[in-house]
Amino acid sequence: MNIFPLRLIPATPNLNFMRLRWVSVAVFALLAVATIAAIAGKGFNYALDFTGGTVVELRFEQPADVDGVRDRLAAAGYPGAQVQTFGSGSDLLVRLQPRDGETSADATSRTAAEVLAAASTEANTATIQSSAFVGPQVGRDLAMNGLYAVLFVVVGFLIYIGFRFEWKFAVAAIVTTLNDVLIVAGWFAISGHEFDLTVLAGLLSVMGFSINDTIVVFDRVRENFRSMRAPPMEVLNASINQTLSRTIITSVVAFLTVLALYLYGGGSLEGMSLAMMFGIVIGTLSSILVACPLLTMGFLKVTKQDLLPKARDDAELARRP
Repeated sequence: MNIFPLRLIPATPNLNFMRLRWVSVAVFALLAVATIAAIAGKGFNYALDFTGGTVVELRFEQPADVDGVRDRLAAAGYPGAQVQTFGSGSDLLVRLQPRDGETSADATSRTAAEVLAAASTEANTATIQSSAFVGPQVGRDLAMNGLYAVLFVVVGFLIYIGFRFEWKFAVAAIVTTLNDVLIVAGWFAISGHEFDLTVLAGLLSVMGFSINDTIVVFDRVRENFRSMRAPPMEVLNASINQTLSRTIITSVVAFLTVLALYLYGGGSLEGMSLAMMFGIVIGTLSSILVACPLLTMGFLKVTKQDLLPKARDDAELARRP
């Protein structure tokens, strides 16, 4: 990979990644155990999407400054308020927890009045369009839908990779991808950052990015197993090196894109951006240091014979008119 006269990656790298396969797999396994312990012990700091809260729709005379409204609400005693635009730039949707924890109609009206007073300024006053309390049942439904989405993705990946490659590749790819998602989710539990629907969307994006990186490496592994006369360890190591430049370039471009989203997307997209940035880093490392090493261990140990039947099937399909 070249940047002007600078060469960041050799044209034909020959790094021995497989020599440290036990260490890399052990490190990722320990990270997974630590994140499970953090999630079980500390739990997530669920946002209003999952816990419920008061929703207030405001309409300003002029386009509103979202960050300014958020700062004024924090100063008024609502530091966790979620503020985002909808419709025109003069309409804002504010979601927050009632200060006293009450959910009655009077408490909701009182909270809405306090939000209106804090959000309005002399130069740009606002009016309340609607206010309501959204119960935690909606959050539970959203959480279950997110879980169903994850299960659907996992099953889809297993079926696709199992047909395209071999079941050992499918299991290794799913283990690697789920480990990446678990580590990213554990970071949110450890850091205490709010876990909302945008974070859940970010985790699903991490799954897609991680599995894509892994499939690219596995595709080269399959090709090299058919063309190289070498032990499986050398084939796997060569495959990682051959796809190293592509993996790093893709990851850097994706990271810069999400970094721009984090810097300029506002507070409403912060959680998703953080999840994706952290996930891109973890997913890149796992596709290099974990996915292929798993194919040398235990019942997942792959051999040339595992791929020969598929090679014959592909050759027969190629000969058919």
